[in-house]
Amino acid sequence: MTFCLESTIIKPEKDEDINNVVVLLHGYGGDGKDISMLSLNWKRHMPNTIFICPNGHETCSISPSGYQWFDLTNDDPNYILNESLKAEKKINQFLNEVKKEYRLENEQIILSGFSQGCMMSINVGLTCEQSFRSIIGFSGKIINLENLKTRKKNYTDILLIHGDQDDIVSPTHLLEAKDFLLREKVNVQTHLIKDCGHHIPIQASSIALNYILKII
Repeated sequence: MTFCLESTIIKPEKDEDINNVVVLLHGYGGDGKDISMLSLNWKRHMPNTIFICPNGHETCSISPSGYQWFDLTNDDPNYILNESLKAEKKINQFLNEVKKEYRLENEQIILSGFSQGCMMSINVGLTCEQSFRSIIGFSGKIINLENLKTRKKNYTDILLIHGDQDDIVSPTHLLEAKDFLLREKVNVQTHLIKDCGHHIPIQASSIALNYILKII
């Protein structure tokens, strides 16, 4: 099947049954191939999991070789929210296609993403009618607290990881998201990685993997 978003797909080896899917959403200007690097270590420990890494639905406005979930050349909050809502619709269409293709339900799907992809994972994950297995976010934030509060429909468990030296998405957003999620009765774990900028270090990847192995 051809999905509505072009994707890098890492299937289980040796024709193992697919019991879970990890959907990895890249950051601004990246692509599915970039974020799929996370699966290189994870897949050895998750033989019944397929990793699906879609490209954003738009070509990146400042890096035409990459993709975006929403435009960041306009920093108006209302514009960003409206553009992110368009991306949500596309991602939800994509997830429905994935579920149909592999005969899976939300509870078998882990949504994960980096930076802009983290932001989309949180919004999509918490606004669906059915909970997902988990949401795992790296170096992101909640796009609009008030909007998400009005649209939240489930209590999917969340893991958020951020670098304390991130100068692209401030680590203060980790604390802001944690406070919001706790107030909304969402089970959230957070990790602040010391001496880490805006990227996913081995330590963060390992924390996420250990978290995943406990829940699948």
